[in-house]
Amino acid sequence: MAALGTELAGVLAAPAVVFLEGALGAGKTTLARAFLRGLGYTGAVRSPTYTLVESYSFEAFEVHHLDLYRVADPDELEFLGIRDLAASRAIWLVEWAERGADRLPPPDHVIRIDFEGTGRRVAGLPAALACTG
Repeated sequence: MAALGTELAGVLAAPAVVFLEGALGAGKTTLARAFLRGLGYTGAVRSPTYTLVESYSFEAFEVHHLDLYRVADPDELEFLGIRDLAASRAIWLVEWAERGADRLPPPDHVIRIDFEGTGRRVAGLPAALACTG
């Protein structure tokens, strides 16, 4: 997932909304961390499991990493300032997007990570990345 996240950083541009789907432990957060590292972020990359949203600023855009696993009702997103996030020029990486229902912007990409043997199978990559191998 780390190499894939780095490659994804090279082809994904703001604004974009990416839903990261897969079972617990499939590698969604690992992919998001590697994506941020691939963009050159050198600070701490915290999992948004408890904070629900972690935002990272770059010169021309922001990255919002959301983990909605603990969201019980989509209306909770209003308390997170989802409208403020939507107003920024950003890349959204959203785990457990189905828990946000219609409160989230529609995805540009839905990346699905599934367990396959001792590895992972990934589907839904942006076309530019899928062509690179």
